[in-house]
Amino acid sequence: MDESGGSGQPRPGNEGAGPEAPPTARTTDPAHPEQQQRDRTTRATPPEGTTDAPAPGDPDTPRQDPASPPREPAAPHETPGAPTHEDHPDTDTSASPQHLTPAPPPPPGPPAVPARSHARSGPDSQGRSPHRTQEPGGGILMGRPFGVPVYVAPSWFLVAALITWVFGGQLDRVLPELGAARYLVSLFFAVAFYASVLIHELAHTVAALRFKLPVRRIQLQFFGGVSEIEKEAETPGREFTLAFVGPLLSLVLAGIFYLALQTVRPGTVPGVLLAGLMISNLIVAVFNLLPGLPLDGGRMLRAVVWKITGRPMSGTVAAAWVGRALAVTVLIGLPLLTQSGALGSSAEDNVGMDTVTDALLAAILAAIIWTGAGNSLRMARLREHLPELRARALTRRAVPVESDTPLSEALRRANSVGARALVVVDAHGAPLSLVREAAIVGVPEHRRPWVAVSGLAQELTDGMRISAELAGEDLLDALRAAPATEYLVVEETGEIYGVLSAADVERAFVKAMARPS
Repeated sequence: MDESGGSGQPRPGNEGAGPEAPPTARTTDPAHPEQQQRDRTTRATPPEGTTDAPAPGDPDTPRQDPASPPREPAAPHETPGAPTHEDHPDTDTSASPQHLTPAPPPPPGPPAVPARSHARSGPDSQGRSPHRTQEPGGGILMGRPFGVPVYVAPSWFLVAALITWVFGGQLDRVLPELGAARYLVSLFFAVAFYASVLIHELAHTVAALRFKLPVRRIQLQFFGGVSEIEKEAETPGREFTLAFVGPLLSLVLAGIFYLALQTVRPGTVPGVLLAGLMISNLIVAVFNLLPGLPLDGGRMLRAVVWKITGRPMSGTVAAAWVGRALAVTVLIGLPLLTQSGALGSSAEDNVGMDTVTDALLAAILAAIIWTGAGNSLRMARLREHLPELRARALTRRAVPVESDTPLSEALRRANSVGARALVVVDAHGAPLSLVREAAIVGVPEHRRPWVAVSGLAQELTDGMRISAELAGEDLLDALRAAPATEYLVVEETGEIYGVLSAADVERAFVKAMARPS
């Protein structure tokens, strides 16, 4: 990478592993002087290690917002439940890790739990590009406990209707005297169950805030709930705690509902509701403790392996492959268990549509767990390569010019020292604006002596000044906070170091992600 020295003066060399731009960025044909002139003024060398990357001055160079490099999802912490409703889905998510609690299907009344009432787990959230900012929306805002917005996604209404229908059918067998009112009771159960899912998610959220990890939002959706935690825990101990608090709260809720059940008469509406909530929370807790990503138990296994090996990546790989094995087990084992009647219902009842439904739910859960495990692996690889993104290494050398300098003269100065950017400064050398590459390309060569650089410059805002010491997530956070195509990079003393292009960051990011871990 090219660099510029203090007080806006160009530096002769290049620190770091970034791309270097020689005075002439590409070989020109002596027989074509016009091409030589274009090459001297507008061509620049792409970051080191990139292949056939378009030069910044090239008209067909894709200009991207710094919020665009592909970002993997933060692996979530999940809490599963039974097939019909899920407690919370994945993260890194975010960016950033997420705690996911899948919701189980509606459990029956006090009698045995039917096959479709067993816990299901949710997936990791989808991977997100490190530069792609996701707005904390995504549904109806219900409140901001602990300052974290809680949203209900439109898909929740679908699962609420499903729970109401399925649980209403179970109530018809247990309390036939309710008649049509059973669906009102079932709707109350659906809302109460997701309230317990929210408590599970809040447990993850409070633990994250306790460890000073930012939480973007909590979302209740079809497959449960998601706590979008933007950063990973710094130590295996914190990772273990962050994952364990969710299932622990679900176990506590199951215990509370059990104690409350002892105070009411069996076979009544309160008795059926309390029994259903007790069973659902117990299923959620037990399922999420299974040791495979993206479940909470997988996070706990990851923390243990991380502690033993000293490498977070080793813990992620181990827990992700256990998660994939768990997905295969669910796909094959769950239908076999329901058909054998091992889950509390007779084999005669598990035929026809019930068998097809159980197989479909098993396939959905297996796909969710498998996908979540894969997302966790990709997110871990992302975090492993993020430190390679360093502002100092990716910065282009810049030439300071005053606002009334003709564009042709500014480009001549830049070409003479191999610089690839122009910074407009005042009479005292203080930076005022950056000359945009796209604007330079749009000016015909014969007009450049008559166009001042100030007419092509973008005024600097506070967010467009970044420190040369930024790297990894800190660098990406700074670019996401103020989307632009170029940024002024400065030393801690305030001296100009150079100009950082969002396109260079993206190319470096893609190159790093393409290398195996």
